[in-house]
Amino acid sequence: MPAKFGPAGNSEEFSKKYKSTLDAPKYLKEMGLDHYEYQCGRGVKVSDNTAFSLRDKARENGISLSLHAPYFISLSSLEAEKRDNSINYILQSCDAVSRMGGERIVIHSGSCSKISREEALELAKDTLKRARKIAVEQGFENVTFCPETMGKVNQLGNLYEVLELCKLDESFIPCIDFGHLNAREFGYIKGKTEYENIINQIENAIGSDRTKNFHSHFSKIMFTNPGGEKKHMTFDDNMGFGPDFEPLMEIVAKKNLSPTFVCESAGTQDVDALTMKKYYLSSL
Repeated sequence: MPAKFGPAGNSEEFSKKYKSTLDAPKYLKEMGLDHYEYQCGRGVKVSDNTAFSLRDKARENGISLSLHAPYFISLSSLEAEKRDNSINYILQSCDAVSRMGGERIVIHSGSCSKISREEALELAKDTLKRARKIAVEQGFENVTFCPETMGKVNQLGNLYEVLELCKLDESFIPCIDFGHLNAREFGYIKGKTEYENIINQIENAIGSDRTKNFHSHFSKIMFTNPGGEKKHMTFDDNMGFGPDFEPLMEIVAKKNLSPTFVCESAGTQDVDALTMKKYYLSSL
């Protein structure tokens, strides 16, 4: 099965032509893309009408769906109430993506600025385990949790930490945001060597089956030292910030991997997703 490509939410070009997200599946199919990540970053407010209509239109057009859970999830908060609220946001995301006919939710892991990274990771593990247990009890066992690698240095969510979270349940799949990994390590990704190192780390931690189907966000990201991520950019931005997508596409094609790539470029996420897909297909 080949890799899939699509945008995170709606691009500037799409928004000029259409008023409704329900037009996205047809628009993406006509472009030559095959995935769409619905954005619930500011809260999960998805009516049945929207969810079921999007599900039907996505199926008609061969577009798979994932959902980005709220940004304010903090699995590692020192406040028990915030961790419990985070579980509720995850359950709301499970419900919404299920009604849409999707299977994956992307989850931010939170902060570790006031405690050690080790303590934050233990809190996050406990929160995510509890969220998964309740999700299964509520009938959402088919929803895949995708903990995301984060871009700011003081956030929980380096590669090791995300893979540790994914070890909690065999159904979890990492959301590898290569722009975030590059930003939090101040331009670490130079080319194939670093990409292969990342993929090898994933495989060593969670095995080849889940590595083959990992979820991914990709964009160029401006960063500062020592903070990390500053802002998302477009592929046309030539300010020296990476990472470059071409070496990764070559590796994914060569290794016969089947990830889902969600492009998060600033306003050009559909065009840049198509650029990635075309290069990937030329590398097969």
